[in-house]
Amino acid sequence: MTEQAQSSTGFDQVLQFTLPDRNARGRVVRLGPVLDTVLSAHAYPGPIRQVLSEALTITALLGSLLKDQDSQLTMQAQTQDGVIDLLVCDYRNGEVRGHVRHDRARLDELGPSPSLFSLFGEGYLAITFDLAVTEQRYQGVVPLEGASLAQACENYFFQSEQVPTLIRVGVSNTPTGCVAGGLLLQHLPEGEEGRERLHVQLDHPEWEHVVALGGSVKPEELVDRDIDLETVVWRLFHEEREIRIHADRPLKRGCRCTIEHYRNILSRFGAAEIAEMKNEAGLIVVDCAFCSKEFAIDLP
Repeated sequence: MTEQAQSSTGFDQVLQFTLPDRNARGRVVRLGPVLDTVLSAHAYPGPIRQVLSEALTITALLGSLLKDQDSQLTMQAQTQDGVIDLLVCDYRNGEVRGHVRHDRARLDELGPSPSLFSLFGEGYLAITFDLAVTEQRYQGVVPLEGASLAQACENYFFQSEQVPTLIRVGVSNTPTGCVAGGLLLQHLPEGEEGRERLHVQLDHPEWEHVVALGGSVKPEELVDRDIDLETVVWRLFHEEREIRIHADRPLKRGCRCTIEHYRNILSRFGAAEIAEMKNEAGLIVVDCAFCSKEFAIDLP
């Protein structure tokens, strides 16, 4: 194993690695304090904590694929008839945030372990890449199908990107805090224009081998506080001739809500609309859905 990172990774970091002989790349992440901070913004019930934890883990994995600082990855699941009508998470510069909007009364009717379909119904998943350097935006939208958000994201890469992708997530909710871990594997493109490319050969033996090894990871391994991320990778791929470990990326909870930010947004409204938004004290109160902070803004 070729290791460039100098220390074993713990919580709130993404470890990057490649399998050169298999034309594959991977990411492994474990969220701890950052996850607790995001979840603490709202009194989410158990099933909502579970699905948001999974979503934040996947967001951290996908966001770590971005090459440029200030680029952003946004994952949004939305439906018109589900218990959850909106779930949104994003990643930028190692900062993750997310929130869920749901119907608590309908959720209580589902029991302690509702399925993805019972939570979302006929929904869709949108993944958006906002690239800072080129100022381009790429978005793919797929039906929200599968037994988990991880499977729905695999479907996104298959349908929208044609990149063979495996995603595994584990979540552990305990009285002492929540831990979530995830693994992402992808087959890298190879070939030239006019030739068949590896990333559309879904039954390529290299990829089948990687899936067989990576798919064996257990959710318990991904959330085990006593197993560092390097060990997770080593257990899965130790028979490979070479594993290249790259510098890990630290994660933190990020929310970009400020009075200046909301002033800028409100400045786009007309005087009549501004007047309707003001309360009896003449202030506009904005509630951030991500962190639950309230901002009282005084505008002329």
